[in-house]
Amino acid sequence: MNKKGILVVGAGFAGAVVARKLAENTDKNILIIDKRNHLAGNCHTDIDEETGVMVHKYGAHIFHTSNLEVWNFIQSFGEFMPFINRPKAVTESGIYNLPINLQTINQFFGKKFSPKDAEAFIATKAKSEIQNPKNFEEQALKFMGEELYQTFFYGYTKKHWGCEPSELPASILKRLPLRFSYNDNYYRSIYQGIPVDGYTKIVERMLDHEQIHIKLNEAWDTSMKDEFEHVFFTGALDLFYDYQYGELSYRTLKWEIERGHGDLQGHPGLNYPGLDVEFTRRREHKHYEYWKEHDKSIIFTEYSSEANIKSGDELYYPKRLTHDKTRLNDYLDLAEKEESVSFIGRLGTYRYLDMHKVIEESLIISDNWLKAYSQGTEYPKGTFQRAVQSG
Repeated sequence: MNKKGILVVGAGFAGAVVARKLAENTDKNILIIDKRNHLAGNCHTDIDEETGVMVHKYGAHIFHTSNLEVWNFIQSFGEFMPFINRPKAVTESGIYNLPINLQTINQFFGKKFSPKDAEAFIATKAKSEIQNPKNFEEQALKFMGEELYQTFFYGYTKKHWGCEPSELPASILKRLPLRFSYNDNYYRSIYQGIPVDGYTKIVERMLDHEQIHIKLNEAWDTSMKDEFEHVFFTGALDLFYDYQYGELSYRTLKWEIERGHGDLQGHPGLNYPGLDVEFTRRREHKHYEYWKEHDKSIIFTEYSSEANIKSGDELYYPKRLTHDKTRLNDYLDLAEKEESVSFIGRLGTYRYLDMHKVIEESLIISDNWLKAYSQGTEYPKGTFQRAVQSG
């Protein structure tokens, strides 16, 4: 059978990066398909006709990285404006900086601590008797104690993940979620920004190559696997295997949209950690393109719920609970036997990945494939690496 070249399933960043790198460095024809009617996956941006505001259709995305190769790569497809993410938490006792920093601590406890005094004070609140946290809740209590945890983390986490925080792995809180300084930059990354023309334009330019062909409104079909030399699959891992071992669990998102004149909330992002409201956060999108003037505005109020795959819900956050880990290992056993399929991206690896990490991994995967191609060898088995599952 005469193979058709390379198939990339999914036109988000994971697939677009691979498609571009292979097009630039081989003579292969590359077909990229997506079940949606647009490019850029969950990073898709578009102009709202009523307000003229650039909206992030699937939730606001701020690009951030400390990897200069990733930063230079994405900037080669469009101009970025600097943007520092400074979300606020709206609680019953007031509105506070996030992440929790020295300003938050002093405001919350009615103090005027120095960094050293604040650190010593929080140490008296922290649950030092928890030596080896077994879950998210224990990890948080070990770091900050009951008051800060209940105000800023418990309700938000329960709403976002749809379960008690004690059911979630401790690894979700990978580092101390407190800062004993007035730094209110949510990210620690060196490079941070938002594309002037939006993320969809970035992906359009990335895929603008004579060897790349695009089919939108085109869903994956298992018969495609045998038609191409290699498949880069960014869809859900359990979908690829027709849910042979059951569905992996995800959270999905829904939004209520509000439009109006002027400034509706005065800030790009407000989080609502309390259980007194059902939603988790509100995003006023015109503040993400602060370099433009808009008379009108648009707010997305975000709700999290369990994804129903059969109803066609979009998959956002892999839950990775105990039963998911068992099923995942079964799917990994199958994936590692694939010789002509690479599973990439957030859904393909069943991990929540930020944009910069998706791009970084796709660049590495592309380089590995190209190395094998240049040496005239087959792409090695097991390109789906169990090692990444520690992330």
